[in-house]
Amino acid sequence: MLFCPSTQNITPPAYNNTEKMSSLTIFTIFLHGFFSSVGIVENLLIIGVVGFHVRRSVISIWILNLAASDLLATSFLPIFTLYMAKGNTWTLGKTFCRIHSSIFFLNMFVSGFLLAAISMDRCLVVLRPVWAQNYRNTRIVSKICGVIWAFAVVCTIPFYIFRDTITLRSGRILCYYNYALYLPSATYDRKPVCQQRKEALAFMKLFFAFLIPLSIIIFSYVAVNASLARRGQRRPFRFVRLVVAVVVSFLLCWAPYHLFIVMEVLAPEGHHAQKIAGKALPIAASIGFFNSVLNPILYVFSCPDLCRKIRHSLGAVMESVLAEDLGELVRRRSTAYSSVSNTEVTMKQINSNV
Repeated sequence: MLFCPSTQNITPPAYNNTEKMSSLTIFTIFLHGFFSSVGIVENLLIIGVVGFHVRRSVISIWILNLAASDLLATSFLPIFTLYMAKGNTWTLGKTFCRIHSSIFFLNMFVSGFLLAAISMDRCLVVLRPVWAQNYRNTRIVSKICGVIWAFAVVCTIPFYIFRDTITLRSGRILCYYNYALYLPSATYDRKPVCQQRKEALAFMKLFFAFLIPLSIIIFSYVAVNASLARRGQRRPFRFVRLVVAVVVSFLLCWAPYHLFIVMEVLAPEGHHAQKIAGKALPIAASIGFFNSVLNPILYVFSCPDLCRKIRHSLGAVMESVLAEDLGELVRRRSTAYSSVSNTEVTMKQINSNV
């Protein structure tokens, strides 16, 4: 198996069985577990309510696709938590390493594309209301979501291809990039090719999953704000709060991850900045996952009507469960009472015959 020259010199933070976990490792594991639990519950609730109790509309399609992407990401998060808890040692094989890593990158691209598309949709409704009224429908939005997922899969393919399990000199197994895969020959000069591939993937993530979606989000809401100002219409406080929350949360959740990725790529080999980036990336990835927890709060729970539907649906479920339990209890008591009554009648008949 060929590796890049510096691959087996990677020294990620780890501990062995005789050492205690560092406070940073414990905190990271806690973050993963917390984000996973909250994200799974939130997104399952949204998919259940929006998918089955809300009339199909443009907004509901956006929300369903965003919730599906976030649910996919948070569902795979416990596996990475297990990887960290075992001292950054991967024990689930190469194929699952590739699948698990690809889910993370797929969610990164889908979330960025969807947030940008939702922002553009809101912008078109305000700037081109007549056009939106005539052409903005569920069929078109469903096709756009399909294109977004397809393009995100295409963007994820390189990360699937170059993901591999790497055995270090210490004996630990990493689920990490192997840029030396699929080279023309074993004697090929690997170092420049590895660096080129590493930089290409890092900047591909930076531009397609972060800078371009962030630019579209900011541009869309600035255009909406300017249009409302020209018309002399007052911006609702809820709208302003939502815009600020979306931009700030997307920036804060994903900026650290991309910052440390670029730092790791551009820093000279063995430089102090590269070591800092290697230690900070697990925390930065955890913060990136937090965006999957914030999305439902920002885009769904900020809508009062949908919140009422969620509360109503939960209430209906609880009422149904309680009604079934009460019905079962009444049925059992009725059966027991009927049995006792029949026994009493039988005993009376026997006594009268005697």
